[in-house]
Amino acid sequence: LVGSFCITPNTTNLINMAKAPETANKKAATQLKIQAAAKADALAAKKTRRANKKTFAANGAKYAAEYKATEAAAVAARRDAKTNGGFYVPAQPKLVFVIRIRGTIGVDPKAKKVLRLFRLLQIHNGTFVKLNEATERMLRLIEPYVTYGYPSLKSIKDLILKRGFGKVNKQRVPISENAVIQDGLQLDSVQCVDDLIHEIFTVGDNFKATNNFLWPFKLSSPNGGFSSKTKLLHFLEGGEAGARGEEINALIKKML
Repeated sequence: LVGSFCITPNTTNLINMAKAPETANKKAATQLKIQAAAKADALAAKKTRRANKKTFAANGAKYAAEYKATEAAAVAARRDAKTNGGFYVPAQPKLVFVIRIRGTIGVDPKAKKVLRLFRLLQIHNGTFVKLNEATERMLRLIEPYVTYGYPSLKSIKDLILKRGFGKVNKQRVPISENAVIQDGLQLDSVQCVDDLIHEIFTVGDNFKATNNFLWPFKLSSPNGGFSSKTKLLHFLEGGEAGARGEEINALIKKML
């Protein structure tokens, strides 16, 4: 008598695998490898998300401190100028937000081309534009069809968080998580929403790629709408078109 033999579930599986055809054994082994690889990838992704969460929180705190310091420096410079009997001249803005307020009927061909360059293809579309000599000339060319001004940090945040869509594989995808920004931009310096807002607000080195990633904002008609009479007039004449400086922030709030 050799001895007693205890059959366990594992032993049963081994016996079944031994009895099964070779192809079935190979398939089962492959499935086990796939499951193990998927589990390892899930654990690695979880660790990466935890690490990214800490990094993104630190970036957000750093940017908040930077914005606060910049604002405090501007207030201090304004007070010093007033104390010394001078005038404080702020730095020239580098960014404007442009909103299309008129349709395509009667649009000049040159103006049409500029509107396409600014990606303002539909009425109430809005985009960020970096200010330089060339874009200033183009803005003057399309002034009858758009309104624009200098967006505040709050306006930029509201636009991206409430109406922000990114371009991922040529598709319009809502920016509902940081993974959308990572997949669409694939930039080491822009990994989360705070990075995106900072890059736009400061007009950083990767502004062009970041701005192209953002789909043109589709805004609503403002509360009360635009008057057909005032829409054709310049903002300085009591109308809606053309440059409106910091007053663009009140219009953005109405159109969100």
